[in-house]
Amino acid sequence: MTTRWGERYAQRTERMGSSVIRELLKFAQKPEVISFAGGLPAPELFPVKELEEACCKILQEKGPQALQYSTTEGYLPLRQFIVEKMGRYGIKATVDNVLITHGSQQALDLIGKVFIDPGDTILLEAPSYVGGIQAFTAYQPCYITVPMDDEGMRVDLVEEELEKGCPKFIYVLPNFQNPAGVTLSLERRERLVVLANECGVPLIEDDPYGELRYEGDHLPPLVVLDERHLSKRSKANAEGFFEGNVIYISTFSKTLAPGLRLGWVVAPAEVVSRLVQAKQGADLHTCTFAQVLAYEVVRTGFLDGHVREIRKVYRERRDVMLKAMEEHFPEGVRWTHPQGGLFLWVTVPEEIDTAELLKDAVEEKVVFVPGFAFFADGRGHNTMRLNFSYATPEVIEEGIRRLGKVIEKRLEKAKAVA
Repeated sequence: MTTRWGERYAQRTERMGSSVIRELLKFAQKPEVISFAGGLPAPELFPVKELEEACCKILQEKGPQALQYSTTEGYLPLRQFIVEKMGRYGIKATVDNVLITHGSQQALDLIGKVFIDPGDTILLEAPSYVGGIQAFTAYQPCYITVPMDDEGMRVDLVEEELEKGCPKFIYVLPNFQNPAGVTLSLERRERLVVLANECGVPLIEDDPYGELRYEGDHLPPLVVLDERHLSKRSKANAEGFFEGNVIYISTFSKTLAPGLRLGWVVAPAEVVSRLVQAKQGADLHTCTFAQVLAYEVVRTGFLDGHVREIRKVYRERRDVMLKAMEEHFPEGVRWTHPQGGLFLWVTVPEEIDTAELLKDAVEEKVVFVPGFAFFADGRGHNTMRLNFSYATPEVIEEGIRRLGKVIEKRLEKAKAVA
């Protein structure tokens, strides 16, 4: 008798869905298509030469070690490097607070696996990172969403929600948020940390873009503000890292190369040990060779200069996109002005559904991500996310011209119907 597979799947699979972005990338790979869809770093900036040289050196000098199984926590020299790197931003940690993951996406899945029971409530921004929503949804939570403005998450509304009850955790991207591109203000960061401490609810701080700032002053991460808040009431542990309310996530994907799939979690040692147990059941450990390779490249100080070059290139592309939108987008269309990161957020008039607009855009060989993908409840029908890091300035200008033409035609159709 043939197995009826649909009867064998776990109930959680009913809430699983394919990533809209992953599906769009299949189409966007066609050379004639201009893609603003994926969060892709510019491939011409990948340190191919440095990685090639490091590969040869590793295989010659450390081949057996780099090709062997490793500890779940991660390659110790790389964890030590991350501790030192984060220390420059005021994050106090030891290697016992660091877990290397297969990209920050795995970190989100592990957090979901460790913390979420079916029916638990999670509070997040609206819109929020689609990969976070996808990772958490598999564990069957309920969502509370809080809208954003140009200063990030509306923390006053977070306070109102916390008065009703404390969620399992709060998920937030404070720097150059994906998808909106906005940055959580210092005042709101400080207030969010206080509220989380008062309620005893963890903050999951997802910070993949923090180093990619193109204008304005650096703002302290939530994990740093949390430590300062706790230092007024308690003493640091023996290692100097506060056992606070924040789990911090970051990645090498935006600064080194996404194909290495290297991210990390910083958390209290107790939490790290639980995440390690969850990771052992998933993949034993992150690719040893990739970790050794990354460390060999970054240990010499290469990354600092490389990030400066990335900032220069991406700032130019952001500026080109903003200027082109001013020129080609019709009246009534609004967008954010990101101070860093890879994305900006566009809001078109209410009468336009961007999921339908995408069909017209595909005909013009330009693609974006419709905004509904970034809302846990499917809202955002008249919004879209645009990426500016991947395409060259000339391609960006042409793509925005095509997109502006598509939006204008849709508006004309909507007016004719009305």
